Amino acid sequence: MSALRDAAMKSKAWPFEEARRILKRYEKKPPAKGHVLFETGYGPSGLPHIGTFGEVARTTMIRRAFQLISDIPTRLVCFSDDLDGMRKVPENVPNREMLLANVQKPLTSVPDPFGEYESFGHHNNAMLRRFLDTFGFEYEFISATDFYRSGQFDAVLLRAAERYDDIMKVMLASLREERQQTYSCFLPIHPETGRVLYVPMKEVNAKDGTITFDDEEGREWTLPVTGGNVKLQWKPDFGARWAALDVDFEMYGKDHSTNTPIYDRICEILGGKKPEHFTYELFLDENGEKISKSKGNGLTIDEWLTYASTESLSYFMYQKPKTAKRLWWDVIPKAVDEYHQQLRAYAETDDAEKQVNNPVWHIHGGNPPKSDMVVPFSMLLNLASVAGASDAKGLWGFIKRYAPEASPETNPQLDQAAGFAVRYFADFVAPKRVFRLPSDQERAAIEDLSARLEGWQGGLDDEALQSMVFAVGKDHGFENLREWFKALYEVLLGASEGPRFGGFIALYGIAETRALLGRALAGELV
Repeated sequence: MSALRDAAMKSKAWPFEEARRILKRYEKKPPAKGHVLFETGYGPSGLPHIGTFGEVARTTMIRRAFQLISDIPTRLVCFSDDLDGMRKVPENVPNREMLLANVQKPLTSVPDPFGEYESFGHHNNAMLRRFLDTFGFEYEFISATDFYRSGQFDAVLLRAAERYDDIMKVMLASLREERQQTYSCFLPIHPETGRVLYVPMKEVNAKDGTITFDDEEGREWTLPVTGGNVKLQWKPDFGARWAALDVDFEMYGKDHSTNTPIYDRICEILGGKKPEHFTYELFLDENGEKISKSKGNGLTIDEWLTYASTESLSYFMYQKPKTAKRLWWDVIPKAVDEYHQQLRAYAETDDAEKQVNNPVWHIHGGNPPKSDMVVPFSMLLNLASVAGASDAKGLWGFIKRYAPEASPETNPQLDQAAGFAVRYFADFVAPKRVFRLPSDQERAAIEDLSARLEGWQGGLDDEALQSMVFAVGKDHGFENLREWFKALYEVLLGASEGPRFGGFIALYGIAETRALLGRALAGELV
């Protein structure tokens, strides 16, 4: 452990860099609360998407890194701002008319359009927790509704009333003049309509802990700031939450970064110590646009897990968090294969520095499994393309010939991936395939390749087969051998990119490849 800890203290892996910043926070004395608190925030205004998951996954990676370099206990809190008013109706939910009738009510007071839970907020919270539980995260869930109404937030809310002018000074400096006229950090919840009101305050009474305001119809009300009668605007809520919970670390997307000084200052005004921050870049959809919960234009966790393992998604989240990344269907195969490449690299070294710098250390909390993927996912996709398989069983005959020692029982990761590959091919690859006939030069080369395979004596050796395919390309005058391989992919697989062709022949089989070449030459694939 000491070697790993020493390596972690020098590691340039981003989770360790963040963990060391948090540790420095307590270099003089340990936290009075007895632990370091990590927090992730969630706005349950729509169904959770992968970006929400990524925040918890990445925070967990930093937490694990911290646990290696420090003996201070840790907690991870997932906080749902479900007392927030529903400002607009998401586009990807049923019963939208019912939701429209409940606009501006707290999400936990809006009926569930799916008819399954106590409210829309409860539904979305349940979806988030189910998704997080799928990955085995260790976290504590806090509902803002419960936090406000149970009195856990009362002390900070009373302090906010006492220091109202200081908070307003921070907030007003960040607002346009028009917005300044009506802004208040307190949002009363109307006693009759239950709506979250955006109205100016007539009085904030620090002594009594009350606010006085006129509702939308001009009627005057006085409410206590405690007990869930009032919530804070989202920017002050950030800082107040940090102060109330004594949060040590929270990450959030780049769209929040300009608000960081506001969050920090309000936390300090309310008697807290601002936490450490980490700002990540946003995920983009297929068109390079920001993923939105309300639009539903990003992949959901369930969608990713329909085609690949949980670990591959965690690997995707680990990669370059400060770089904007497309989060679309085509990133899945690459993530799967790179994850298994890293597993194999981890298993091949005893070097502590290399281990803690490997993404799989962070994905698996320092105890990654061994990879049993003797066939890459990309190759399984190509096998599914030519094998006509409807499930994993349809690929195993080919796999066992290529790797006789492999089986669904001894290679469960491979068996799972084979099933995913068949499904992914059917849904995303097959509809986009465009086959073409070979040119005269390509036809001659393909005929030669078939002839050489007919007399092949080299067994199913990937490298030997790859060298032979190279030689065919050279002998037929392909100055750039990439064009030769591209021709094979387009003629045989209906795609401009494909597998290492020697490995493909070894997996699919000599006779089967020759039959495929024959069908292509006869024009049967077009």
